[in-house]
Amino acid sequence: MKNKYVVFLISAVALLILPLVFQQAGNFWVRILDFALLYVLLALGLNIVVGYAGLLDLGYVAFYAVGAYCLGLLASPQLTESFAAIRSSFPQGIHLWVWVVIPIAAALAGLAGVLLGAPTLKLRGDYLAIVTLGFGEIIRVFINNLDSPINITNGPKGIGQIDSFHLFGFNFGKTHEFFGIDFNSVTMYYYLFLALVVFSVMICYRLERSRIGRAWMAIREDEIAAKAMGINTRNMKLLAFGMGATFGGVSGVLFATFQGFISPESFSLQESIMIVAMVVLGGIGHIPGVILGALLLSALPEVLRWVSGQFDLQMITGGRLDAAILRQLLIAVAMIAIMLIRPRGLWPSPEHGKAAPTPASK
Repeated sequence: MKNKYVVFLISAVALLILPLVFQQAGNFWVRILDFALLYVLLALGLNIVVGYAGLLDLGYVAFYAVGAYCLGLLASPQLTESFAAIRSSFPQGIHLWVWVVIPIAAALAGLAGVLLGAPTLKLRGDYLAIVTLGFGEIIRVFINNLDSPINITNGPKGIGQIDSFHLFGFNFGKTHEFFGIDFNSVTMYYYLFLALVVFSVMICYRLERSRIGRAWMAIREDEIAAKAMGINTRNMKLLAFGMGATFGGVSGVLFATFQGFISPESFSLQESIMIVAMVVLGGIGHIPGVILGALLLSALPEVLRWVSGQFDLQMITGGRLDAAILRQLLIAVAMIAIMLIRPRGLWPSPEHGKAAPTPASK
């Protein structure tokens, strides 16, 4: 137990000083850390749906978009340009505090998750994946076309001038100095995201060990047996969809306030597939594995982007080798290799799928 606390303490200190070290090499590397933590939040939310309840959701990015656009509309001048009534009351635009928008976005995303789950309760496997995939694409197309006849989302041009995160007058979008060290905006957002990731991990651990978490796992292993044991599978599935969607909504708010700009291209099908891959690659239903998978798959493409930029592969090969295509190919090859070597993920749950105990010999 003492060694466990020592490991936790060392890990905490390392996570606190990590952005300060990366900051010396440039903000690019700290931004990679920021997005890695953002994807950890998304993967933890999807793990509730896929890992705990066993419901394959390929439209998870829709809840991500709901949260982002909720902040984009409530913390920017966007609505004042389309509605005269709003412009008369808020001439500079609606600028709600981000921490006020977070519960609103979480509630809207959770409601969207329940609305998605309600008509799909009897679907399983591939059929459920197809329906959720369609739901995610419907949300993206809907946002992309909601610029006429009344311009609400600004269509493919996106929403800009989104407010940065403020907490009791403290602006995370500006550089601050503490103890003679400059903490720029990307570093400040790193600590914000880290705090929310730690809080989310605590929630997920509590859910996993609760009666609700056990009910989800029973449904994942055998839904018919779970129903026979008295578990209300309908309510438990809806709860899984709603709970997972709230994580996506909060992550969308954080993404919007960090970027200051959102557009439908940020919520494509590829994003959903990548988030599912993070959960599967790390280890379905195992929180440390999910975190590891999210960190690897979110950071690897950006590191490869930097490598291709340093060596300028396209110029070296005379244009015959596109760096973007090569990056996607290397990621795909790495994922295939890992799944062949570790079919249950890089860090699978020790309980999930373990063999039954052998009877003691007499």
